[in-house]
Amino acid sequence: MDVLFLAHRAPFPPDRGDRIRSYHVLRHLAQRARVHLVAFADTAAECTPAPELRALTASCTIVHRRKPRAIAAAQALASGLPVSLTAFADPDLRRAVAGVLRQQPVAAIYCFSGQMAQYLPESGPGTIMDFVDVDSAKFAALGQGRLTPLRWLMRREARLLEAFERQVSARADAALFVSAAEAALFRHAGGRGNIVTVENGIDTARFSPAAVPARPVPGPTIAFTGQMDYQPNVEAVTWFAREVMPRVHRRHPDARFAIVGRAPTAAVRALAGSHVEVSGEVPDTRPWLAAAAVCVAPLSLARGIQNKVLEAMAMGRPVVATGAAAEGIDHAGTVRTGDGAEAFARAVIALLDDPTAAEALGAAARQRVMARYAWDASLAPLDALMGFTERRPEAA
Repeated sequence: MDVLFLAHRAPFPPDRGDRIRSYHVLRHLAQRARVHLVAFADTAAECTPAPELRALTASCTIVHRRKPRAIAAAQALASGLPVSLTAFADPDLRRAVAGVLRQQPVAAIYCFSGQMAQYLPESGPGTIMDFVDVDSAKFAALGQGRLTPLRWLMRREARLLEAFERQVSARADAALFVSAAEAALFRHAGGRGNIVTVENGIDTARFSPAAVPARPVPGPTIAFTGQMDYQPNVEAVTWFAREVMPRVHRRHPDARFAIVGRAPTAAVRALAGSHVEVSGEVPDTRPWLAAAAVCVAPLSLARGIQNKVLEAMAMGRPVVATGAAAEGIDHAGTVRTGDGAEAFARAVIALLDDPTAAEALGAAARQRVMARYAWDASLAPLDALMGFTERRPEAA
């Protein structure tokens, strides 16, 4: 069976949330079918497929996405389309998709991320649309409380993208979301068709306390990991550093906040100081996680399942998260939650006050992840959806 896999970002290396999911889905499909990958790359260097991608695919085409944001925004305003679509509209990628469909006996298409749905043919192979999250809801949230004209643009994006998402889901064989909460949100917004939850997983052998030594640290460290030019992450660490850490310091003056992730913006770099460390890109986040007394996910805007939370749990670390960041995870009480600076600080302080209890919470979190979020179990519904088995999973 030949499968066309479309992705808005080449799914290797699996070093950020979207790539983690797309890589593991690709690997799952490649064990069962001949997969033809067509994807975008953020840089010219990434257009040469990694050996790991070549090993998984029957063919692999990666196109450098070069369109400036200003051009994409102008095209969107002129055409009445969402910026999310015009930013990823590219004739080279369209030709690559047409070439695979013409030359290969493609029996099914797996489309990863809503931006890529514009490349789906009007008719032909069955399609699985992996929205992951409800992107239109994200833009609606970004449009709240922002100054014009940005607020107007975000609201416009949310409205147009929501209509597009509904159209795509109605004609796909299945529309996938990363959590039951995201699936329910999409239905509530008028989403139609076979709406199915396919959760993220975690590689518990790689993310294990026994896998790597902890990085030496001078005192209790509170860690955040993530792509640091992603605005919700920027807002999260800024809020934590300015609003939560002063409260933590009054109780634990030796505590440090480590912001770990590539491409920190100027606003993130400006947070660095005596009690805040901004690492920039690191070869491996696991030593930083292993060294953390507490891992935090202080996101006000979070969709679906947060991989950063699963990774910290798998590393056996106690986690404090906002309700939004923890919502998609079936953590069974092994993640502490707090909303608002005072509540969040209290949760962090309680764990720093009692290291024995913190270690026990981290151990319970790891056990929960191992039992609930193994990748094979998370992706099992794909077999029926893709036609690898006869039974069709029910919507969830």
